[in-house]
Amino acid sequence: MNLKNYLGFKEQAMHYLDRPHQEVATQAIDSPAAWRSSELPPLEQVAYILSSAEVSEIKQAVAHAESLNKPTLELTRDDFPLPSLDEKFPLWRDTIHRGLGFQVIRGVPVDDWNKAQAELFFWCFGLHLGTPGLQNPEGHLLGHVNDLGVQGEDPTARLYKTASHINFHCDAADVVGLLCLKKAKAGGHSRIASSVTVFNDLVSSHPHLAKKLFDKRFVDNRDKEVNSPDGAIEVQPCCYADGTLRTFYHLDYFKSVPRHDAVEALTDEDHALFEMYEKIANDPKNCFDMSLEPGDIQLISNHTTLHARTEFEDDIDPDKRRHLLRLWLSIGL
Repeated sequence: MNLKNYLGFKEQAMHYLDRPHQEVATQAIDSPAAWRSSELPPLEQVAYILSSAEVSEIKQAVAHAESLNKPTLELTRDDFPLPSLDEKFPLWRDTIHRGLGFQVIRGVPVDDWNKAQAELFFWCFGLHLGTPGLQNPEGHLLGHVNDLGVQGEDPTARLYKTASHINFHCDAADVVGLLCLKKAKAGGHSRIASSVTVFNDLVSSHPHLAKKLFDKRFVDNRDKEVNSPDGAIEVQPCCYADGTLRTFYHLDYFKSVPRHDAVEALTDEDHALFEMYEKIANDPKNCFDMSLEPGDIQLISNHTTLHARTEFEDDIDPDKRRHLLRLWLSIGL
């Protein structure tokens, strides 16, 4: 496959982390992305529900792309024509980039497709929204999120391969997209919160801790063994420019990075920052749990929206176990 039309793993991360920064924000930020769950309408009103005509258009696009006999990851946007839905993508992109920071789309006919057709659809859907990028050094452009029996306590574990609770974090791409194929028997809810709101509450209540978000710190690269080159990467969690706050936050990877000898142990102030940040983010008035149903697409800005996942229990039947497809996309700043 020719990857020149897609971003490599490091290339995508560098694009995402290359955020403009002018100054340390010292006051609450007024932004459409600074929402609270207590102030949002029900998800049914926020989500976009595909019409029967749009579902038919999607099915026709899948059939057309299949007829080309190309490998899925070699399909292009032009191979997947969506004449009616094309006008929706700029609106969804703007909502993610400049609005709430997330978009949910419901009604994708995944129950009518096999796994290969669902993969084909989601890959091509992503091409209409942005530029895909690799999600790990193994070269995965289209990820599968399911429990592979990996232990969440393992400091090298990629937590999406587990059934464990995942704390709030951001991924190293402008947008992360999920398509639900199967939901868990119990749990596995997607929990989201506005990182702008968390900052606003933190700067109001603990300004000395909020200021630390602009200090560079190390994050664990769990694709690397302990003390390996690039095992710890230096990042600046918050960047602020032209009235816009962009945040990279990953509690689990911030906390596990001292496993590398070159990284100093976390300080009491570090722990205080993480504790207060998590307390604000998990406040029921600030976050909400989203139960993704089969056929739901969730699109999240990693610059303004934190996401987490609750622990889940799978069905004993392998065909009924939780399974989502994942895309990382770059859409520009």
